[in-house]
Amino acid sequence: MARGLRTPLAIAAAVVVVDQLTKHWALDALEDGHVIHVVGTLQLNLAFNRGMAFSQAEGLGPVIGVVALLVIVGLLITVGRSTSRWYPLAVGLIVGGALGNVIDRLLRGDGWLRGGVVDFIDVQWWPIFNVADICVTVGGVLLLLTSITAPPAPGPAAVPVGASSGPPVDERSHPASDPDDQAEDGERAER
Repeated sequence: MARGLRTPLAIAAAVVVVDQLTKHWALDALEDGHVIHVVGTLQLNLAFNRGMAFSQAEGLGPVIGVVALLVIVGLLITVGRSTSRWYPLAVGLIVGGALGNVIDRLLRGDGWLRGGVVDFIDVQWWPIFNVADICVTVGGVLLLLTSITAPPAPGPAAVPVGASSGPPVDERSHPASDPDDQAEDGERAER
């Protein structure tokens, strides 16, 4: 395994474990329909989302699952290219969250990627969500911040047209590359 993938994959694995454990708890503790009030407007309330964010696109689970898998692969490919030390954390959070929800789509339904994502964190003024959603959101914000604040990647410096990109050359110590010029230089040296 490439050294650069260890951190994001370890983070992703931890996110998947925590996400799936909390969903398992929610299924056991809240399946009878009761709601647990925590504090203020925060409550734990079991819901299933067969669409995407905010329960939009109901029934497009297979498409959403495939897109999530493509995003995961794309992010993992880019890990080694970033100069930010926060980028692997962001990728790990996004990948773990996306995998947590893809697992729900795979295992909690009646067909390929047709399962409902288990949501249970309800603040009552926002759609119900889960640990995976939190990780995708935090990872996305971190990814945005790293792209805004990352130093530019090292590369060749811009050189004005007509200027040399190397150190100045003393023409007296370096013979010209044109054979005619070399011949003229040789004739001058003989005189």
